[in-house]
Amino acid sequence: MKSKNFCLLTVSIFLFSATLFAQETPVSKTTDSITGSNNNNPDTAVVTIKNNTGDTLYAKNYFKVNLAALLLKNYSFQYERILSRKISIAIGFRTMPNTSVPFKNYVKEIVGDDDQETEDQIENLRMSSTAITPEVRIYLGKKGYGRGFYVAPFYRYGKYDVKGVDVKYDDGLGGESTMTMSGKLTGNSFGLMLGAQWSLGKHISLDWWMLGPHYGSGKGELTGVASKPLTIDEQADIRETLEDIDIPSTSTSVTVNANGANLKLDGPFAGIRWGLVLGFKF
Repeated sequence: MKSKNFCLLTVSIFLFSATLFAQETPVSKTTDSITGSNNNNPDTAVVTIKNNTGDTLYAKNYFKVNLAALLLKNYSFQYERILSRKISIAIGFRTMPNTSVPFKNYVKEIVGDDDQETEDQIENLRMSSTAITPEVRIYLGKKGYGRGFYVAPFYRYGKYDVKGVDVKYDDGLGGESTMTMSGKLTGNSFGLMLGAQWSLGKHISLDWWMLGPHYGSGKGELTGVASKPLTIDEQADIRETLEDIDIPSTSTSVTVNANGANLKLDGPFAGIRWGLVLGFKF
């Protein structure tokens, strides 16, 4: 049961890497003409695309906010630069302030909420995170220039700060003591986003991140400091608890001494990007 409590760490982080998605918003068709410094070569035209009324609809720069992420107190931004009809580059930044386990009730259902220790572990766990995601977009439709269906290979670097991971151990006097661990986890992964983007007006765009799975490797380290020097028996009990952790495909390294304990994790890092993103284009 103790091992199961530590699995909350991995479950919580991977759950939070995904955001909500929303339904597709249709837009009306327009008749476009291209203006720029090289009208004979549409793929290298530089300024804007205009419709038949002369209004500028599609510019080279997009600054966006993921609306779905805001619902989860997860602030996600992206800047996209249109390079040609088919190609653009983008970089995203996501941050989550120090918060409790997202979807607490759902996590409890996964790990079981039939004992008080598990519930206390979920309640006490706190985390914050940041992620940077550069990507290259390839627009597959005829319109392009930031419009239509696209595929986007991307790289993601994620960093997670975790606090409140409690380790309970026998104190040798027939009672139970608790040592709280905290630490950092980092992940590097590669993935592929499928999505579509439309114009909602002269300066507004809508970007639907349909599905963006990513997979890579991650490392983490948790450290706990004992409130008093640990006896040999207490150290053995803490070591047994930490060594019993069984996270699939993840290797662990445990160090325990009289001052506390250290747990290192090394294994796969995965997640899914998806969302509804409102953009300002200029």
